[in-house]
Amino acid sequence: MQDEYRTVARAGVHETEVNRSRFLCALAPAATEREAQDFVARVRKEHADATHNCYAYVIGADAAVQRASDDGEPGGTAGAPMLQMLLRRDMRYVVAVVTRYYGGVKLGAGGLIRAYGGAVGEALDTVGTLTRRRFRLATVTVDHQRAGKVQNDLRSTGREVRDVRYGEAVTIEIGLPDADVDSFRAWLADATAGTAGFELGGEAYGDG
Repeated sequence: MQDEYRTVARAGVHETEVNRSRFLCALAPAATEREAQDFVARVRKEHADATHNCYAYVIGADAAVQRASDDGEPGGTAGAPMLQMLLRRDMRYVVAVVTRYYGGVKLGAGGLIRAYGGAVGEALDTVGTLTRRRFRLATVTVDHQRAGKVQNDLRSTGREVRDVRYGEAVTIEIGLPDADVDSFRAWLADATAGTAGFELGGEAYGDG
């Protein structure tokens, strides 16, 4: 698994103009290929009168799914440079659609590659990206007397508390970077006089 990847913070649109052609780059996070395709379809519907609606998307922390479309532009001049820009920026779980309204001046292959790739790069800068890091899920079980203090200590040290459940004991779900597991286990034993339970779970990604 990748230790970290970048994605877009939110959906957004950024417009640029190159030789009188308008390029609108719409970006959105997409958890699945289906979500990416649905987003492409929505943008195409919204800009049905545009000259081209080219797209690229990358799904999976390891970039397992990569798709791009030139939508009628000369082969390799639109979708491919868009995809390259996403990959160069380590973007994952993201979809980009660049809508072009032709302005009457032909850009040539090099101009198109720069315009489409550049539109995605500028949109990423404008919309903003965030890094998601891999961590281990872990479950801490403590008695009710100690639960409040443990929760406060976890939050004050910047640990991500994902869930708290109250039963006979209190179960606190947290996320830990792999490198912190041993030191956390020692801290927990110290903080609870050895009374807390600690169990490692699977891996997930969270905001870094």
